[in-house]
Amino acid sequence: MNATLVLEDGLVLSGRSVAAPGTAVGEMVFTTGMTGYQEAVTDPSYLGQLLAFAAPMIGNYGAGPEAMESDRVWPGAVIMARSADDPGSGGAAGWRSWLAERGCVAIDSVDTRRLVRRLRDQGAMRGAVSSELGAEELLALCREHPVLDGRDLTREAAGPARTLGTDGPRVVAIDCGMKRSIAEGLVGAGCRLSVVPAGTSAREITELAPDGLFLSNGPGDPAAVVGVVEVVAELLGTVPFFGICLGHQLLGRALGLTTEKLPFGHRGGNHPVRRAEDGRVEITVQNHGYAVRDEGIDGVEATRLSLFDGSVEGLAAPELRASSVQYHPEARPGPRDARYLFREFVEAL
Repeated sequence: MNATLVLEDGLVLSGRSVAAPGTAVGEMVFTTGMTGYQEAVTDPSYLGQLLAFAAPMIGNYGAGPEAMESDRVWPGAVIMARSADDPGSGGAAGWRSWLAERGCVAIDSVDTRRLVRRLRDQGAMRGAVSSELGAEELLALCREHPVLDGRDLTREAAGPARTLGTDGPRVVAIDCGMKRSIAEGLVGAGCRLSVVPAGTSAREITELAPDGLFLSNGPGDPAAVVGVVEVVAELLGTVPFFGICLGHQLLGRALGLTTEKLPFGHRGGNHPVRRAEDGRVEITVQNHGYAVRDEGIDGVEATRLSLFDGSVEGLAAPELRASSVQYHPEARPGPRDARYLFREFVEAL
């Protein structure tokens, strides 16, 4: 079945519908990751977005339950140059069939190189994909869709309250759209984990008697997640605090820093980050469209910088026992340079 992709600036690309038929609209983003396609689409951080894969072939090792980062597919649509539908080492299901069973709109035979270059050169913008509508109608729908800026999506992305692990210090994790492997990484580092959804009050968190607090990844504009920032600001200094990805941005805002939209975001497993304390470079996994600005606030240190664009990749407020990184230490999939961060956080408790 033929399909159409449009960007709000008027770009029109043709493709082939390879999963569920339908129409999807959202912020168009791309990832450079060559593996981990199932982990990517089950990451709640992609809520409100359409995900294009820059790698030329997607789906060539199948799909299965081991690669699930949540219980559903989050991007409104998946865009690929070529796709496979055979089982493999990743699971007994074919990739396209797996997407179709979950109602995900997906297209291939798209000039993804042209699409990615357009987003890289022109910046983030809304897009739409459809197997039902023509280009003119689809473009009008795209331009009417709300932008991602100013939207708090954390409550929609968060899961239910839950407890994992039986030994070690108690860490309360504020779930803004947390990946399953992040929870597994924290428990594997030796803690008892109580996960509470975004929207939980500071009083409710304090009643759980945490030894440490963790703030997760998630979707949307950090400037709009006012409720979580207020909770973090109230709890800062009571126990050690660690945040990643969106959690890094929310911690920054709670410390008085501001956030800004990146031209086209960081998504993939090849992002070099320099550590301030020793100059060592880590290759990291990232998935974010916003960044914290380094504004020289007393007591707040920028501990890591991106070697791609100089953006802030880590923060520390030593007197408040708070720190964060922009990237994903769980690295599922991806380079494992930063997995030590979970262990360091739990051992410090």
